[in-house]
Amino acid sequence: MGRPDPEEGQLPAPVKPPDGGWGWIVLFGCFVITGFSYAFPKAVSVYFKELMKDFHVGYSDTAWISSIMLAMLYGTGPVCSIMVNQFGCRPVMLIGGLLASAGMILASFTTNIIELYLTAGVLTGLGMALNFQPSLIMLGTYFDKRRPLANGLAAAGSPVFLSSLSPLGQVLLEKFGWRGGFLIMGGLLLNCCTCGAVMRPLDMGMKRKMGKAQDKYEAKEMLPIGGKSEEGISTTDGTKKAKKAKKKPKKGKKLLDFSIFSNRGFIIYTISKFILVLGLFVPPILLVNYAKDTGVPDTEAAFLLSIIGFIDIFARPACGMVAGLKWVRPHVAYLFSFSMLFNGLTDICSARASNYTGLVIFCVFFGISYGMVGALQFEVLMAIVGSQKFSSAIGLVLLIEAFAVLIGPPSAGRLVDALKNYEVIFYLAGSEVVLSALFLAVASYCCLSRGKKKEPPSENHPSAGGGSDTEEAESDLQEAEEHSSDNHQPAHSTDNAIVAANEEANHVAEEQSGEGGGCPTGDGEVLARDGSNADQMVERDSF
Repeated sequence: MGRPDPEEGQLPAPVKPPDGGWGWIVLFGCFVITGFSYAFPKAVSVYFKELMKDFHVGYSDTAWISSIMLAMLYGTGPVCSIMVNQFGCRPVMLIGGLLASAGMILASFTTNIIELYLTAGVLTGLGMALNFQPSLIMLGTYFDKRRPLANGLAAAGSPVFLSSLSPLGQVLLEKFGWRGGFLIMGGLLLNCCTCGAVMRPLDMGMKRKMGKAQDKYEAKEMLPIGGKSEEGISTTDGTKKAKKAKKKPKKGKKLLDFSIFSNRGFIIYTISKFILVLGLFVPPILLVNYAKDTGVPDTEAAFLLSIIGFIDIFARPACGMVAGLKWVRPHVAYLFSFSMLFNGLTDICSARASNYTGLVIFCVFFGISYGMVGALQFEVLMAIVGSQKFSSAIGLVLLIEAFAVLIGPPSAGRLVDALKNYEVIFYLAGSEVVLSALFLAVASYCCLSRGKKKEPPSENHPSAGGGSDTEEAESDLQEAEEHSSDNHQPAHSTDNAIVAANEEANHVAEEQSGEGGGCPTGDGEVLARDGSNADQMVERDSF
């Protein structure tokens, strides 16, 4: 017989990530959200000089606006995880888009720097955090085989938006002033609501099909046959009531799953990521001032960041494609380790660059390695914990990274002020990144790969790419089938009338088929206890 059809009483097949279709729309929404989340705190810096004049504050005071945005983006990770687990991704993203937009709009009416901290910093930063994390979660649910490529394309939103929002902010500042610019920027952030609206939950269709399939299944089992139809219907109605009375209460979903800390791969990843963030963002922050100190003109020094951004745009999708190859994906953690090692060695080797040509070469290699790190960081985390626990994992990881963000760049700035030497800072930052790369590679090999060889091959381990979404969907389907069998078993054990009626119908069907009489197809199907009727169907078609 053909494939089981949910409309014919069979439970539907498990929902698998489509790796396309509506997933491309979700990917575009994630691209936009990632661009706003990472580029917006940096693009706001074009307004700092005007803010310094209007509020009579220093550069460090205005720089706190961007710092607060980033702190909210990283530090509110657990809060975002709890809200996503409780309400779902789409509502959280819609609320986040409204908060981000409201923060910038209210900031355009502020009269002092403290009000700017609360509006543009806290409110907008919280709104972008409520958009960024759910968008990554939705991306992981829609893509499985193509997930590395999807992560790379989504991560490319950061350099694309950075190269476009900064010039746009400068134009808005010249034409409308910083208040008008903030107001228009707030309107642009409403696009986050549009991106949130397209984040359709993947299991909505699954739930509808499961409900229809179960109703159809029960309808066939309660099918009135012959003179015993009323007895069968009354008995099955009683069975339904007994089933509802005996139904166990459903366990609530954990708001924040701390069981991921029992995953050795997650612990290794978190420690490595903390060390990485200490030095990853230091070189691009100090690059322009370092170039100016070496005698490079201001315009050419600012162009160095554009070079990094341009290379980064192409490096992230390209790295995602490489990570998606069959022979690379099982070892994606080692590719991530290589990208960090590449980035750290670039910092160390370029510490002595003393002319513009050397700095341009540094920017090219830094852009490639930085793009590789950006494309792989969340792909590795998804591979370690799986999509089911990713919402909790990313929240906890971002919270830990928040401490590293608050330690790394400020400490580097203080060392520059104390030592008046950028060379030491590049050596230090590069050494931290190299240390994180070596730790991830060695710990993954010693703690995960060796442990995998000792255990049975049937078990799945994070080092081999973690539990796939397909396996998780199959386990969910198995639970649904067990629940369905529990619901229908009482009808067989308590009511023999339907079984007798089915046997009588089969006998009549055999007699009619021998006489050549025709009857409607499907009325004589006998359902087995496990819900399958493929081998036990009695056809009433005339010969």
